[in-house]
Amino acid sequence: MSQAWIAMTLLHGLGIAIAAAAFAYAWVTLLASRRRLRPFLAASPHAPCVHPVTVLKPLRGADPYLYANLRSFCVQSHPDYQLVFGVRDFEDPAIAVVQRLRAEFPARDMALVVNPAAHGSNPKVSNLINMLSFAKHEWLVLADSDIRVPVDYLARVTAPLAAPDTGIVTCLYRGIAEHGFWSWLGRMFIDDWFVPSVRLAHAFSQPRYAFGSTIALRRDVLGAIGGFEVLKDTLADDFWLGELVRRRHLRIVVSDLLVGTQVSETRLSSLWTRELRWLRTVRALAPWGFSMTWVCFTTPVAVLGFALAPGAWAAGLAVLGIGARLALHFMQARAERPHLPWFEVLLVPLRDTLLLLQWATALTGWRVRWHGRTLDARTSHSSPGLIRHSTT
Repeated sequence: MSQAWIAMTLLHGLGIAIAAAAFAYAWVTLLASRRRLRPFLAASPHAPCVHPVTVLKPLRGADPYLYANLRSFCVQSHPDYQLVFGVRDFEDPAIAVVQRLRAEFPARDMALVVNPAAHGSNPKVSNLINMLSFAKHEWLVLADSDIRVPVDYLARVTAPLAAPDTGIVTCLYRGIAEHGFWSWLGRMFIDDWFVPSVRLAHAFSQPRYAFGSTIALRRDVLGAIGGFEVLKDTLADDFWLGELVRRRHLRIVVSDLLVGTQVSETRLSSLWTRELRWLRTVRALAPWGFSMTWVCFTTPVAVLGFALAPGAWAAGLAVLGIGARLALHFMQARAERPHLPWFEVLLVPLRDTLLLLQWATALTGWRVRWHGRTLDARTSHSSPGLIRHSTT
């Protein structure tokens, strides 16, 4: 038995294993998403809530879609809510957008907080600390500035807070791409990879994380974890807000409502920077899970498996795995966009390959770009503490 034969046998076995892993992940994710898609799009099992609520909207800068995003919060069907907008710069262009909304909705209870005070290394959390004293109500909803919501959003996401064992209600989100090719790929990062992977995790375990798209909680829960102040030097503030609440043995509820998030990247460089920051943060928070993320990128992984083990078994696994991956894309997309362009099928292997390259790049360092600064993603891993500026 020659060494060459042993090497070829091992490579063949490795190829079969890789193709099988890609096949298994694609099909399990497809089935989990299919199972969860109807509840996510159906009516909430909770009765719509009318408890008074304050929405906190930390802002920084104004993109072309900020008005539409913020306006969606001004037309809610909820009968009693307050909007608190916050910026840290008196010259911030977001101020003009808020003033436009105040003129358009004079009866809506809105407050604009302009306060440059810094309370730590995280500018968003500093903003929230400055805003909180203006909140009138005991129930709070935090939502990032790029989020767009339907008119029944507040009534639905706050309903589970009526249960005393609920700590946080959060929302998954879909991408809104209106900037062409690179924004389409960015939307697929969210719709085809992030959301299905979360749904797969929830098929086997209880929700553990909160997402910046929506974090609804009671003021007493926020106080119990130490307030926003404990997050002032964190990078992954939404993750740690959820984690600290979970440590209080309170439930994290993922709403059945999907909100929209604007994907505004128009260049590969900006898309790469944002997604690499996300992946390195995940690597810091969940290193073991991240190490196995390669199996999620079905198309190139299945092709690699077939390349290592050319034959009927690997070919069958690869074809069936890629078929499930394509089915997942069109199932996710058709839930929001009934008419899909034919060429989207060509974007699936490109998106998967780009993700695999980003995953490999994320393994090579810890530097991330965030609000114009270079930071160390490992700050996300430790309990709330200092954000480190990266030198490596």
